[in-house]
Amino acid sequence: MEKTKVLFICVHNSARSQMAEAFLNEFGSDRFAAESAGLEPGVLNPLVVKAMAEIGMDISAKTTRSAFDLLRRGEWFGWVITVCDESQAEGCPIFPGAGRREHWSFPDPAAFTGSEEEKMSQVRALRDRISARVREWAAGH
Repeated sequence: MEKTKVLFICVHNSARSQMAEAFLNEFGSDRFAAESAGLEPGVLNPLVVKAMAEIGMDISAKTTRSAFDLLRRGEWFGWVITVCDESQAEGCPIFPGAGRREHWSFPDPAAFTGSEEEKMSQVRALRDRISARVREWAAGH
């Protein structure tokens, strides 16, 4: 059986989409093949890398990718799920090579404020929300 390809997109491909990709490839690898990309690829958020490592998921070797590169390659995805927050929704990329689309609003960890530990606490909470949403979505599809 061929796996359904799923693309998670956010603005920088540095945090939310990377976490969602890792979780779907972990929880739904029997049915899904997840990738992630961004409109303006940046650098992996080190707090996200640390939060994922805390639960045994190493994303430190991942690189950020451009949604436009996937588009130029003619990639097609059964699902494209945007994970930008509502305030960034207008900047969240639209990817034409998709069978179905969904939008999940998650805050951008780059905008978290406070001490390093306060930011880390916010990243952990975000990680857990994304994990729960991916599990719920995978179970329903």
